[in-house]
Formats: sequence, C-alpha cells, structure tokens
Amino acid sequence: MRKAIGRDQIVASAFRLLDEAGLEGVSLRKVACQLGIRAPSLYWHFKSKQALVDAMADALIHDVARDVPAGQSWRETLLQLAHEFRRAFKAHRDGARVYAGTYLATENVMRVAEVTISSLAQAGATIDFAATTAMDLIYYVLGFVIEEQSLPENGAGMEEVEATFLAMAEARFPYCWQARHFLTEPDLERRFVQGVGLLLDGVALRLPPPADGR
Repeated sequence: MRKAIGRDQIVASAFRLLDEAGLEGVSLRKVACQLGIRAPSLYWHFKSKQALVDAMADALIHDVARDVPAGQSWRETLLQLAHEFRRAFKAHRDGARVYAGTYLATENVMRVAEVTISSLAQAGATIDFAATTAMDLIYYVLGFVIEEQSLPENGAGMEEVEATFLAMAEARFPYCWQARHFLTEPDLERRFVQGVGLLLDGVALRLPPPADGR
C-alpha cells in the first residue's frame, strides 16, 4: 500500500517546479503529476494554488529570526533580519514573488514580527511605529529581491540598454552622466546594504536617544 503524500512533500515538489519554471510554472496539476498522484488528492491539503503558494511562502522564512543574540541592538537586529530575508527569498527562483502578496498568520510569520517589533519597542518606539517599520523592512527587501531576480542571466541583452543609457546621459542628462558608474555597475550587495542603511537611519531619527547617550 502506497504511503500517503504529506504537505511537506507537496511543498518540496512545488519548489522543484518553481526552480525549473518560475512561479507561473507552478500548479496543483503539475505538482500532482510530479508526485505521481491525481490532482484531487492534493485538495485534502491545498484547496487552491494560492493556498499552496502561501505554504511555500511560509516555508521560505522558516529560518529567519531563529538566532537573534540576546542584548543585540535594534539596528543590528533589523539588519540581520534584512539579510536573512534576502537570503531566504533568493534561495529559490521567484522566491520574492512567492512571498509578495501573501498574508499569513503562522508560527514563522509571528516569530519574525515579534522579534522585529520587540526590538524596536525596547528601544523606545511606539507599538504602532514598531509594527509599521517591521512591514516597511520586509517591503524594501521584497522589492529589492524582485528586481534582483528579474535581472537577465549573466547580463544577457543589457549591453544595448547600457549603451543607450550612456549615450543619452552624456548628451542630455548631466547628473546621470556623473553617476553613470554607479548606475550601471552590478554591485547589488552594496546597493542593498546602502538601502537598508538609509531605512534604518530614518528609523533612528524617530527613536529616543539611548540612555547612555551614545
């Protein structure tokens, strides 16, 4: 007698399809085919593709905020979470798109929210500000990684775009021309860190000064 297929197996199969064909290539029918079962069998676990995508999104952040050092500053904590979110979303093709637009109440989501909100609240933020900042951080990372994962492989096809940009910048847009090396360079890690830093600098302006004056 064949052992019943479980949720974890279904989600793992969906991730294999995701890596092969992107988000559009994931469907209950294709997952069932990959597992060698009939599609209706999956409905015991997932009533729709969105339900499956929700489970994939939850699985993506399984390791986020698992190990946050005690006594770590709010800024170090949010920076850690930003990097962990980015790694989680980049672990699979279209990972950021999988997570975007999902609204979940799971152990993983609640853990991350609790860590983020508590770190800010303990630094003197109001609960409202702490909560919205937790969402703003995720929104920034999601947007960045969606763009990052949309870049063509090995920069294929970008040479013509870059050449057009440089020609137009030199002829008509002097500030773009001055910034051409940064605007056309591929150091995404530096861009990500700078963007998170700007967000955190803004947060710091809304927090009371530390008790030790530093």
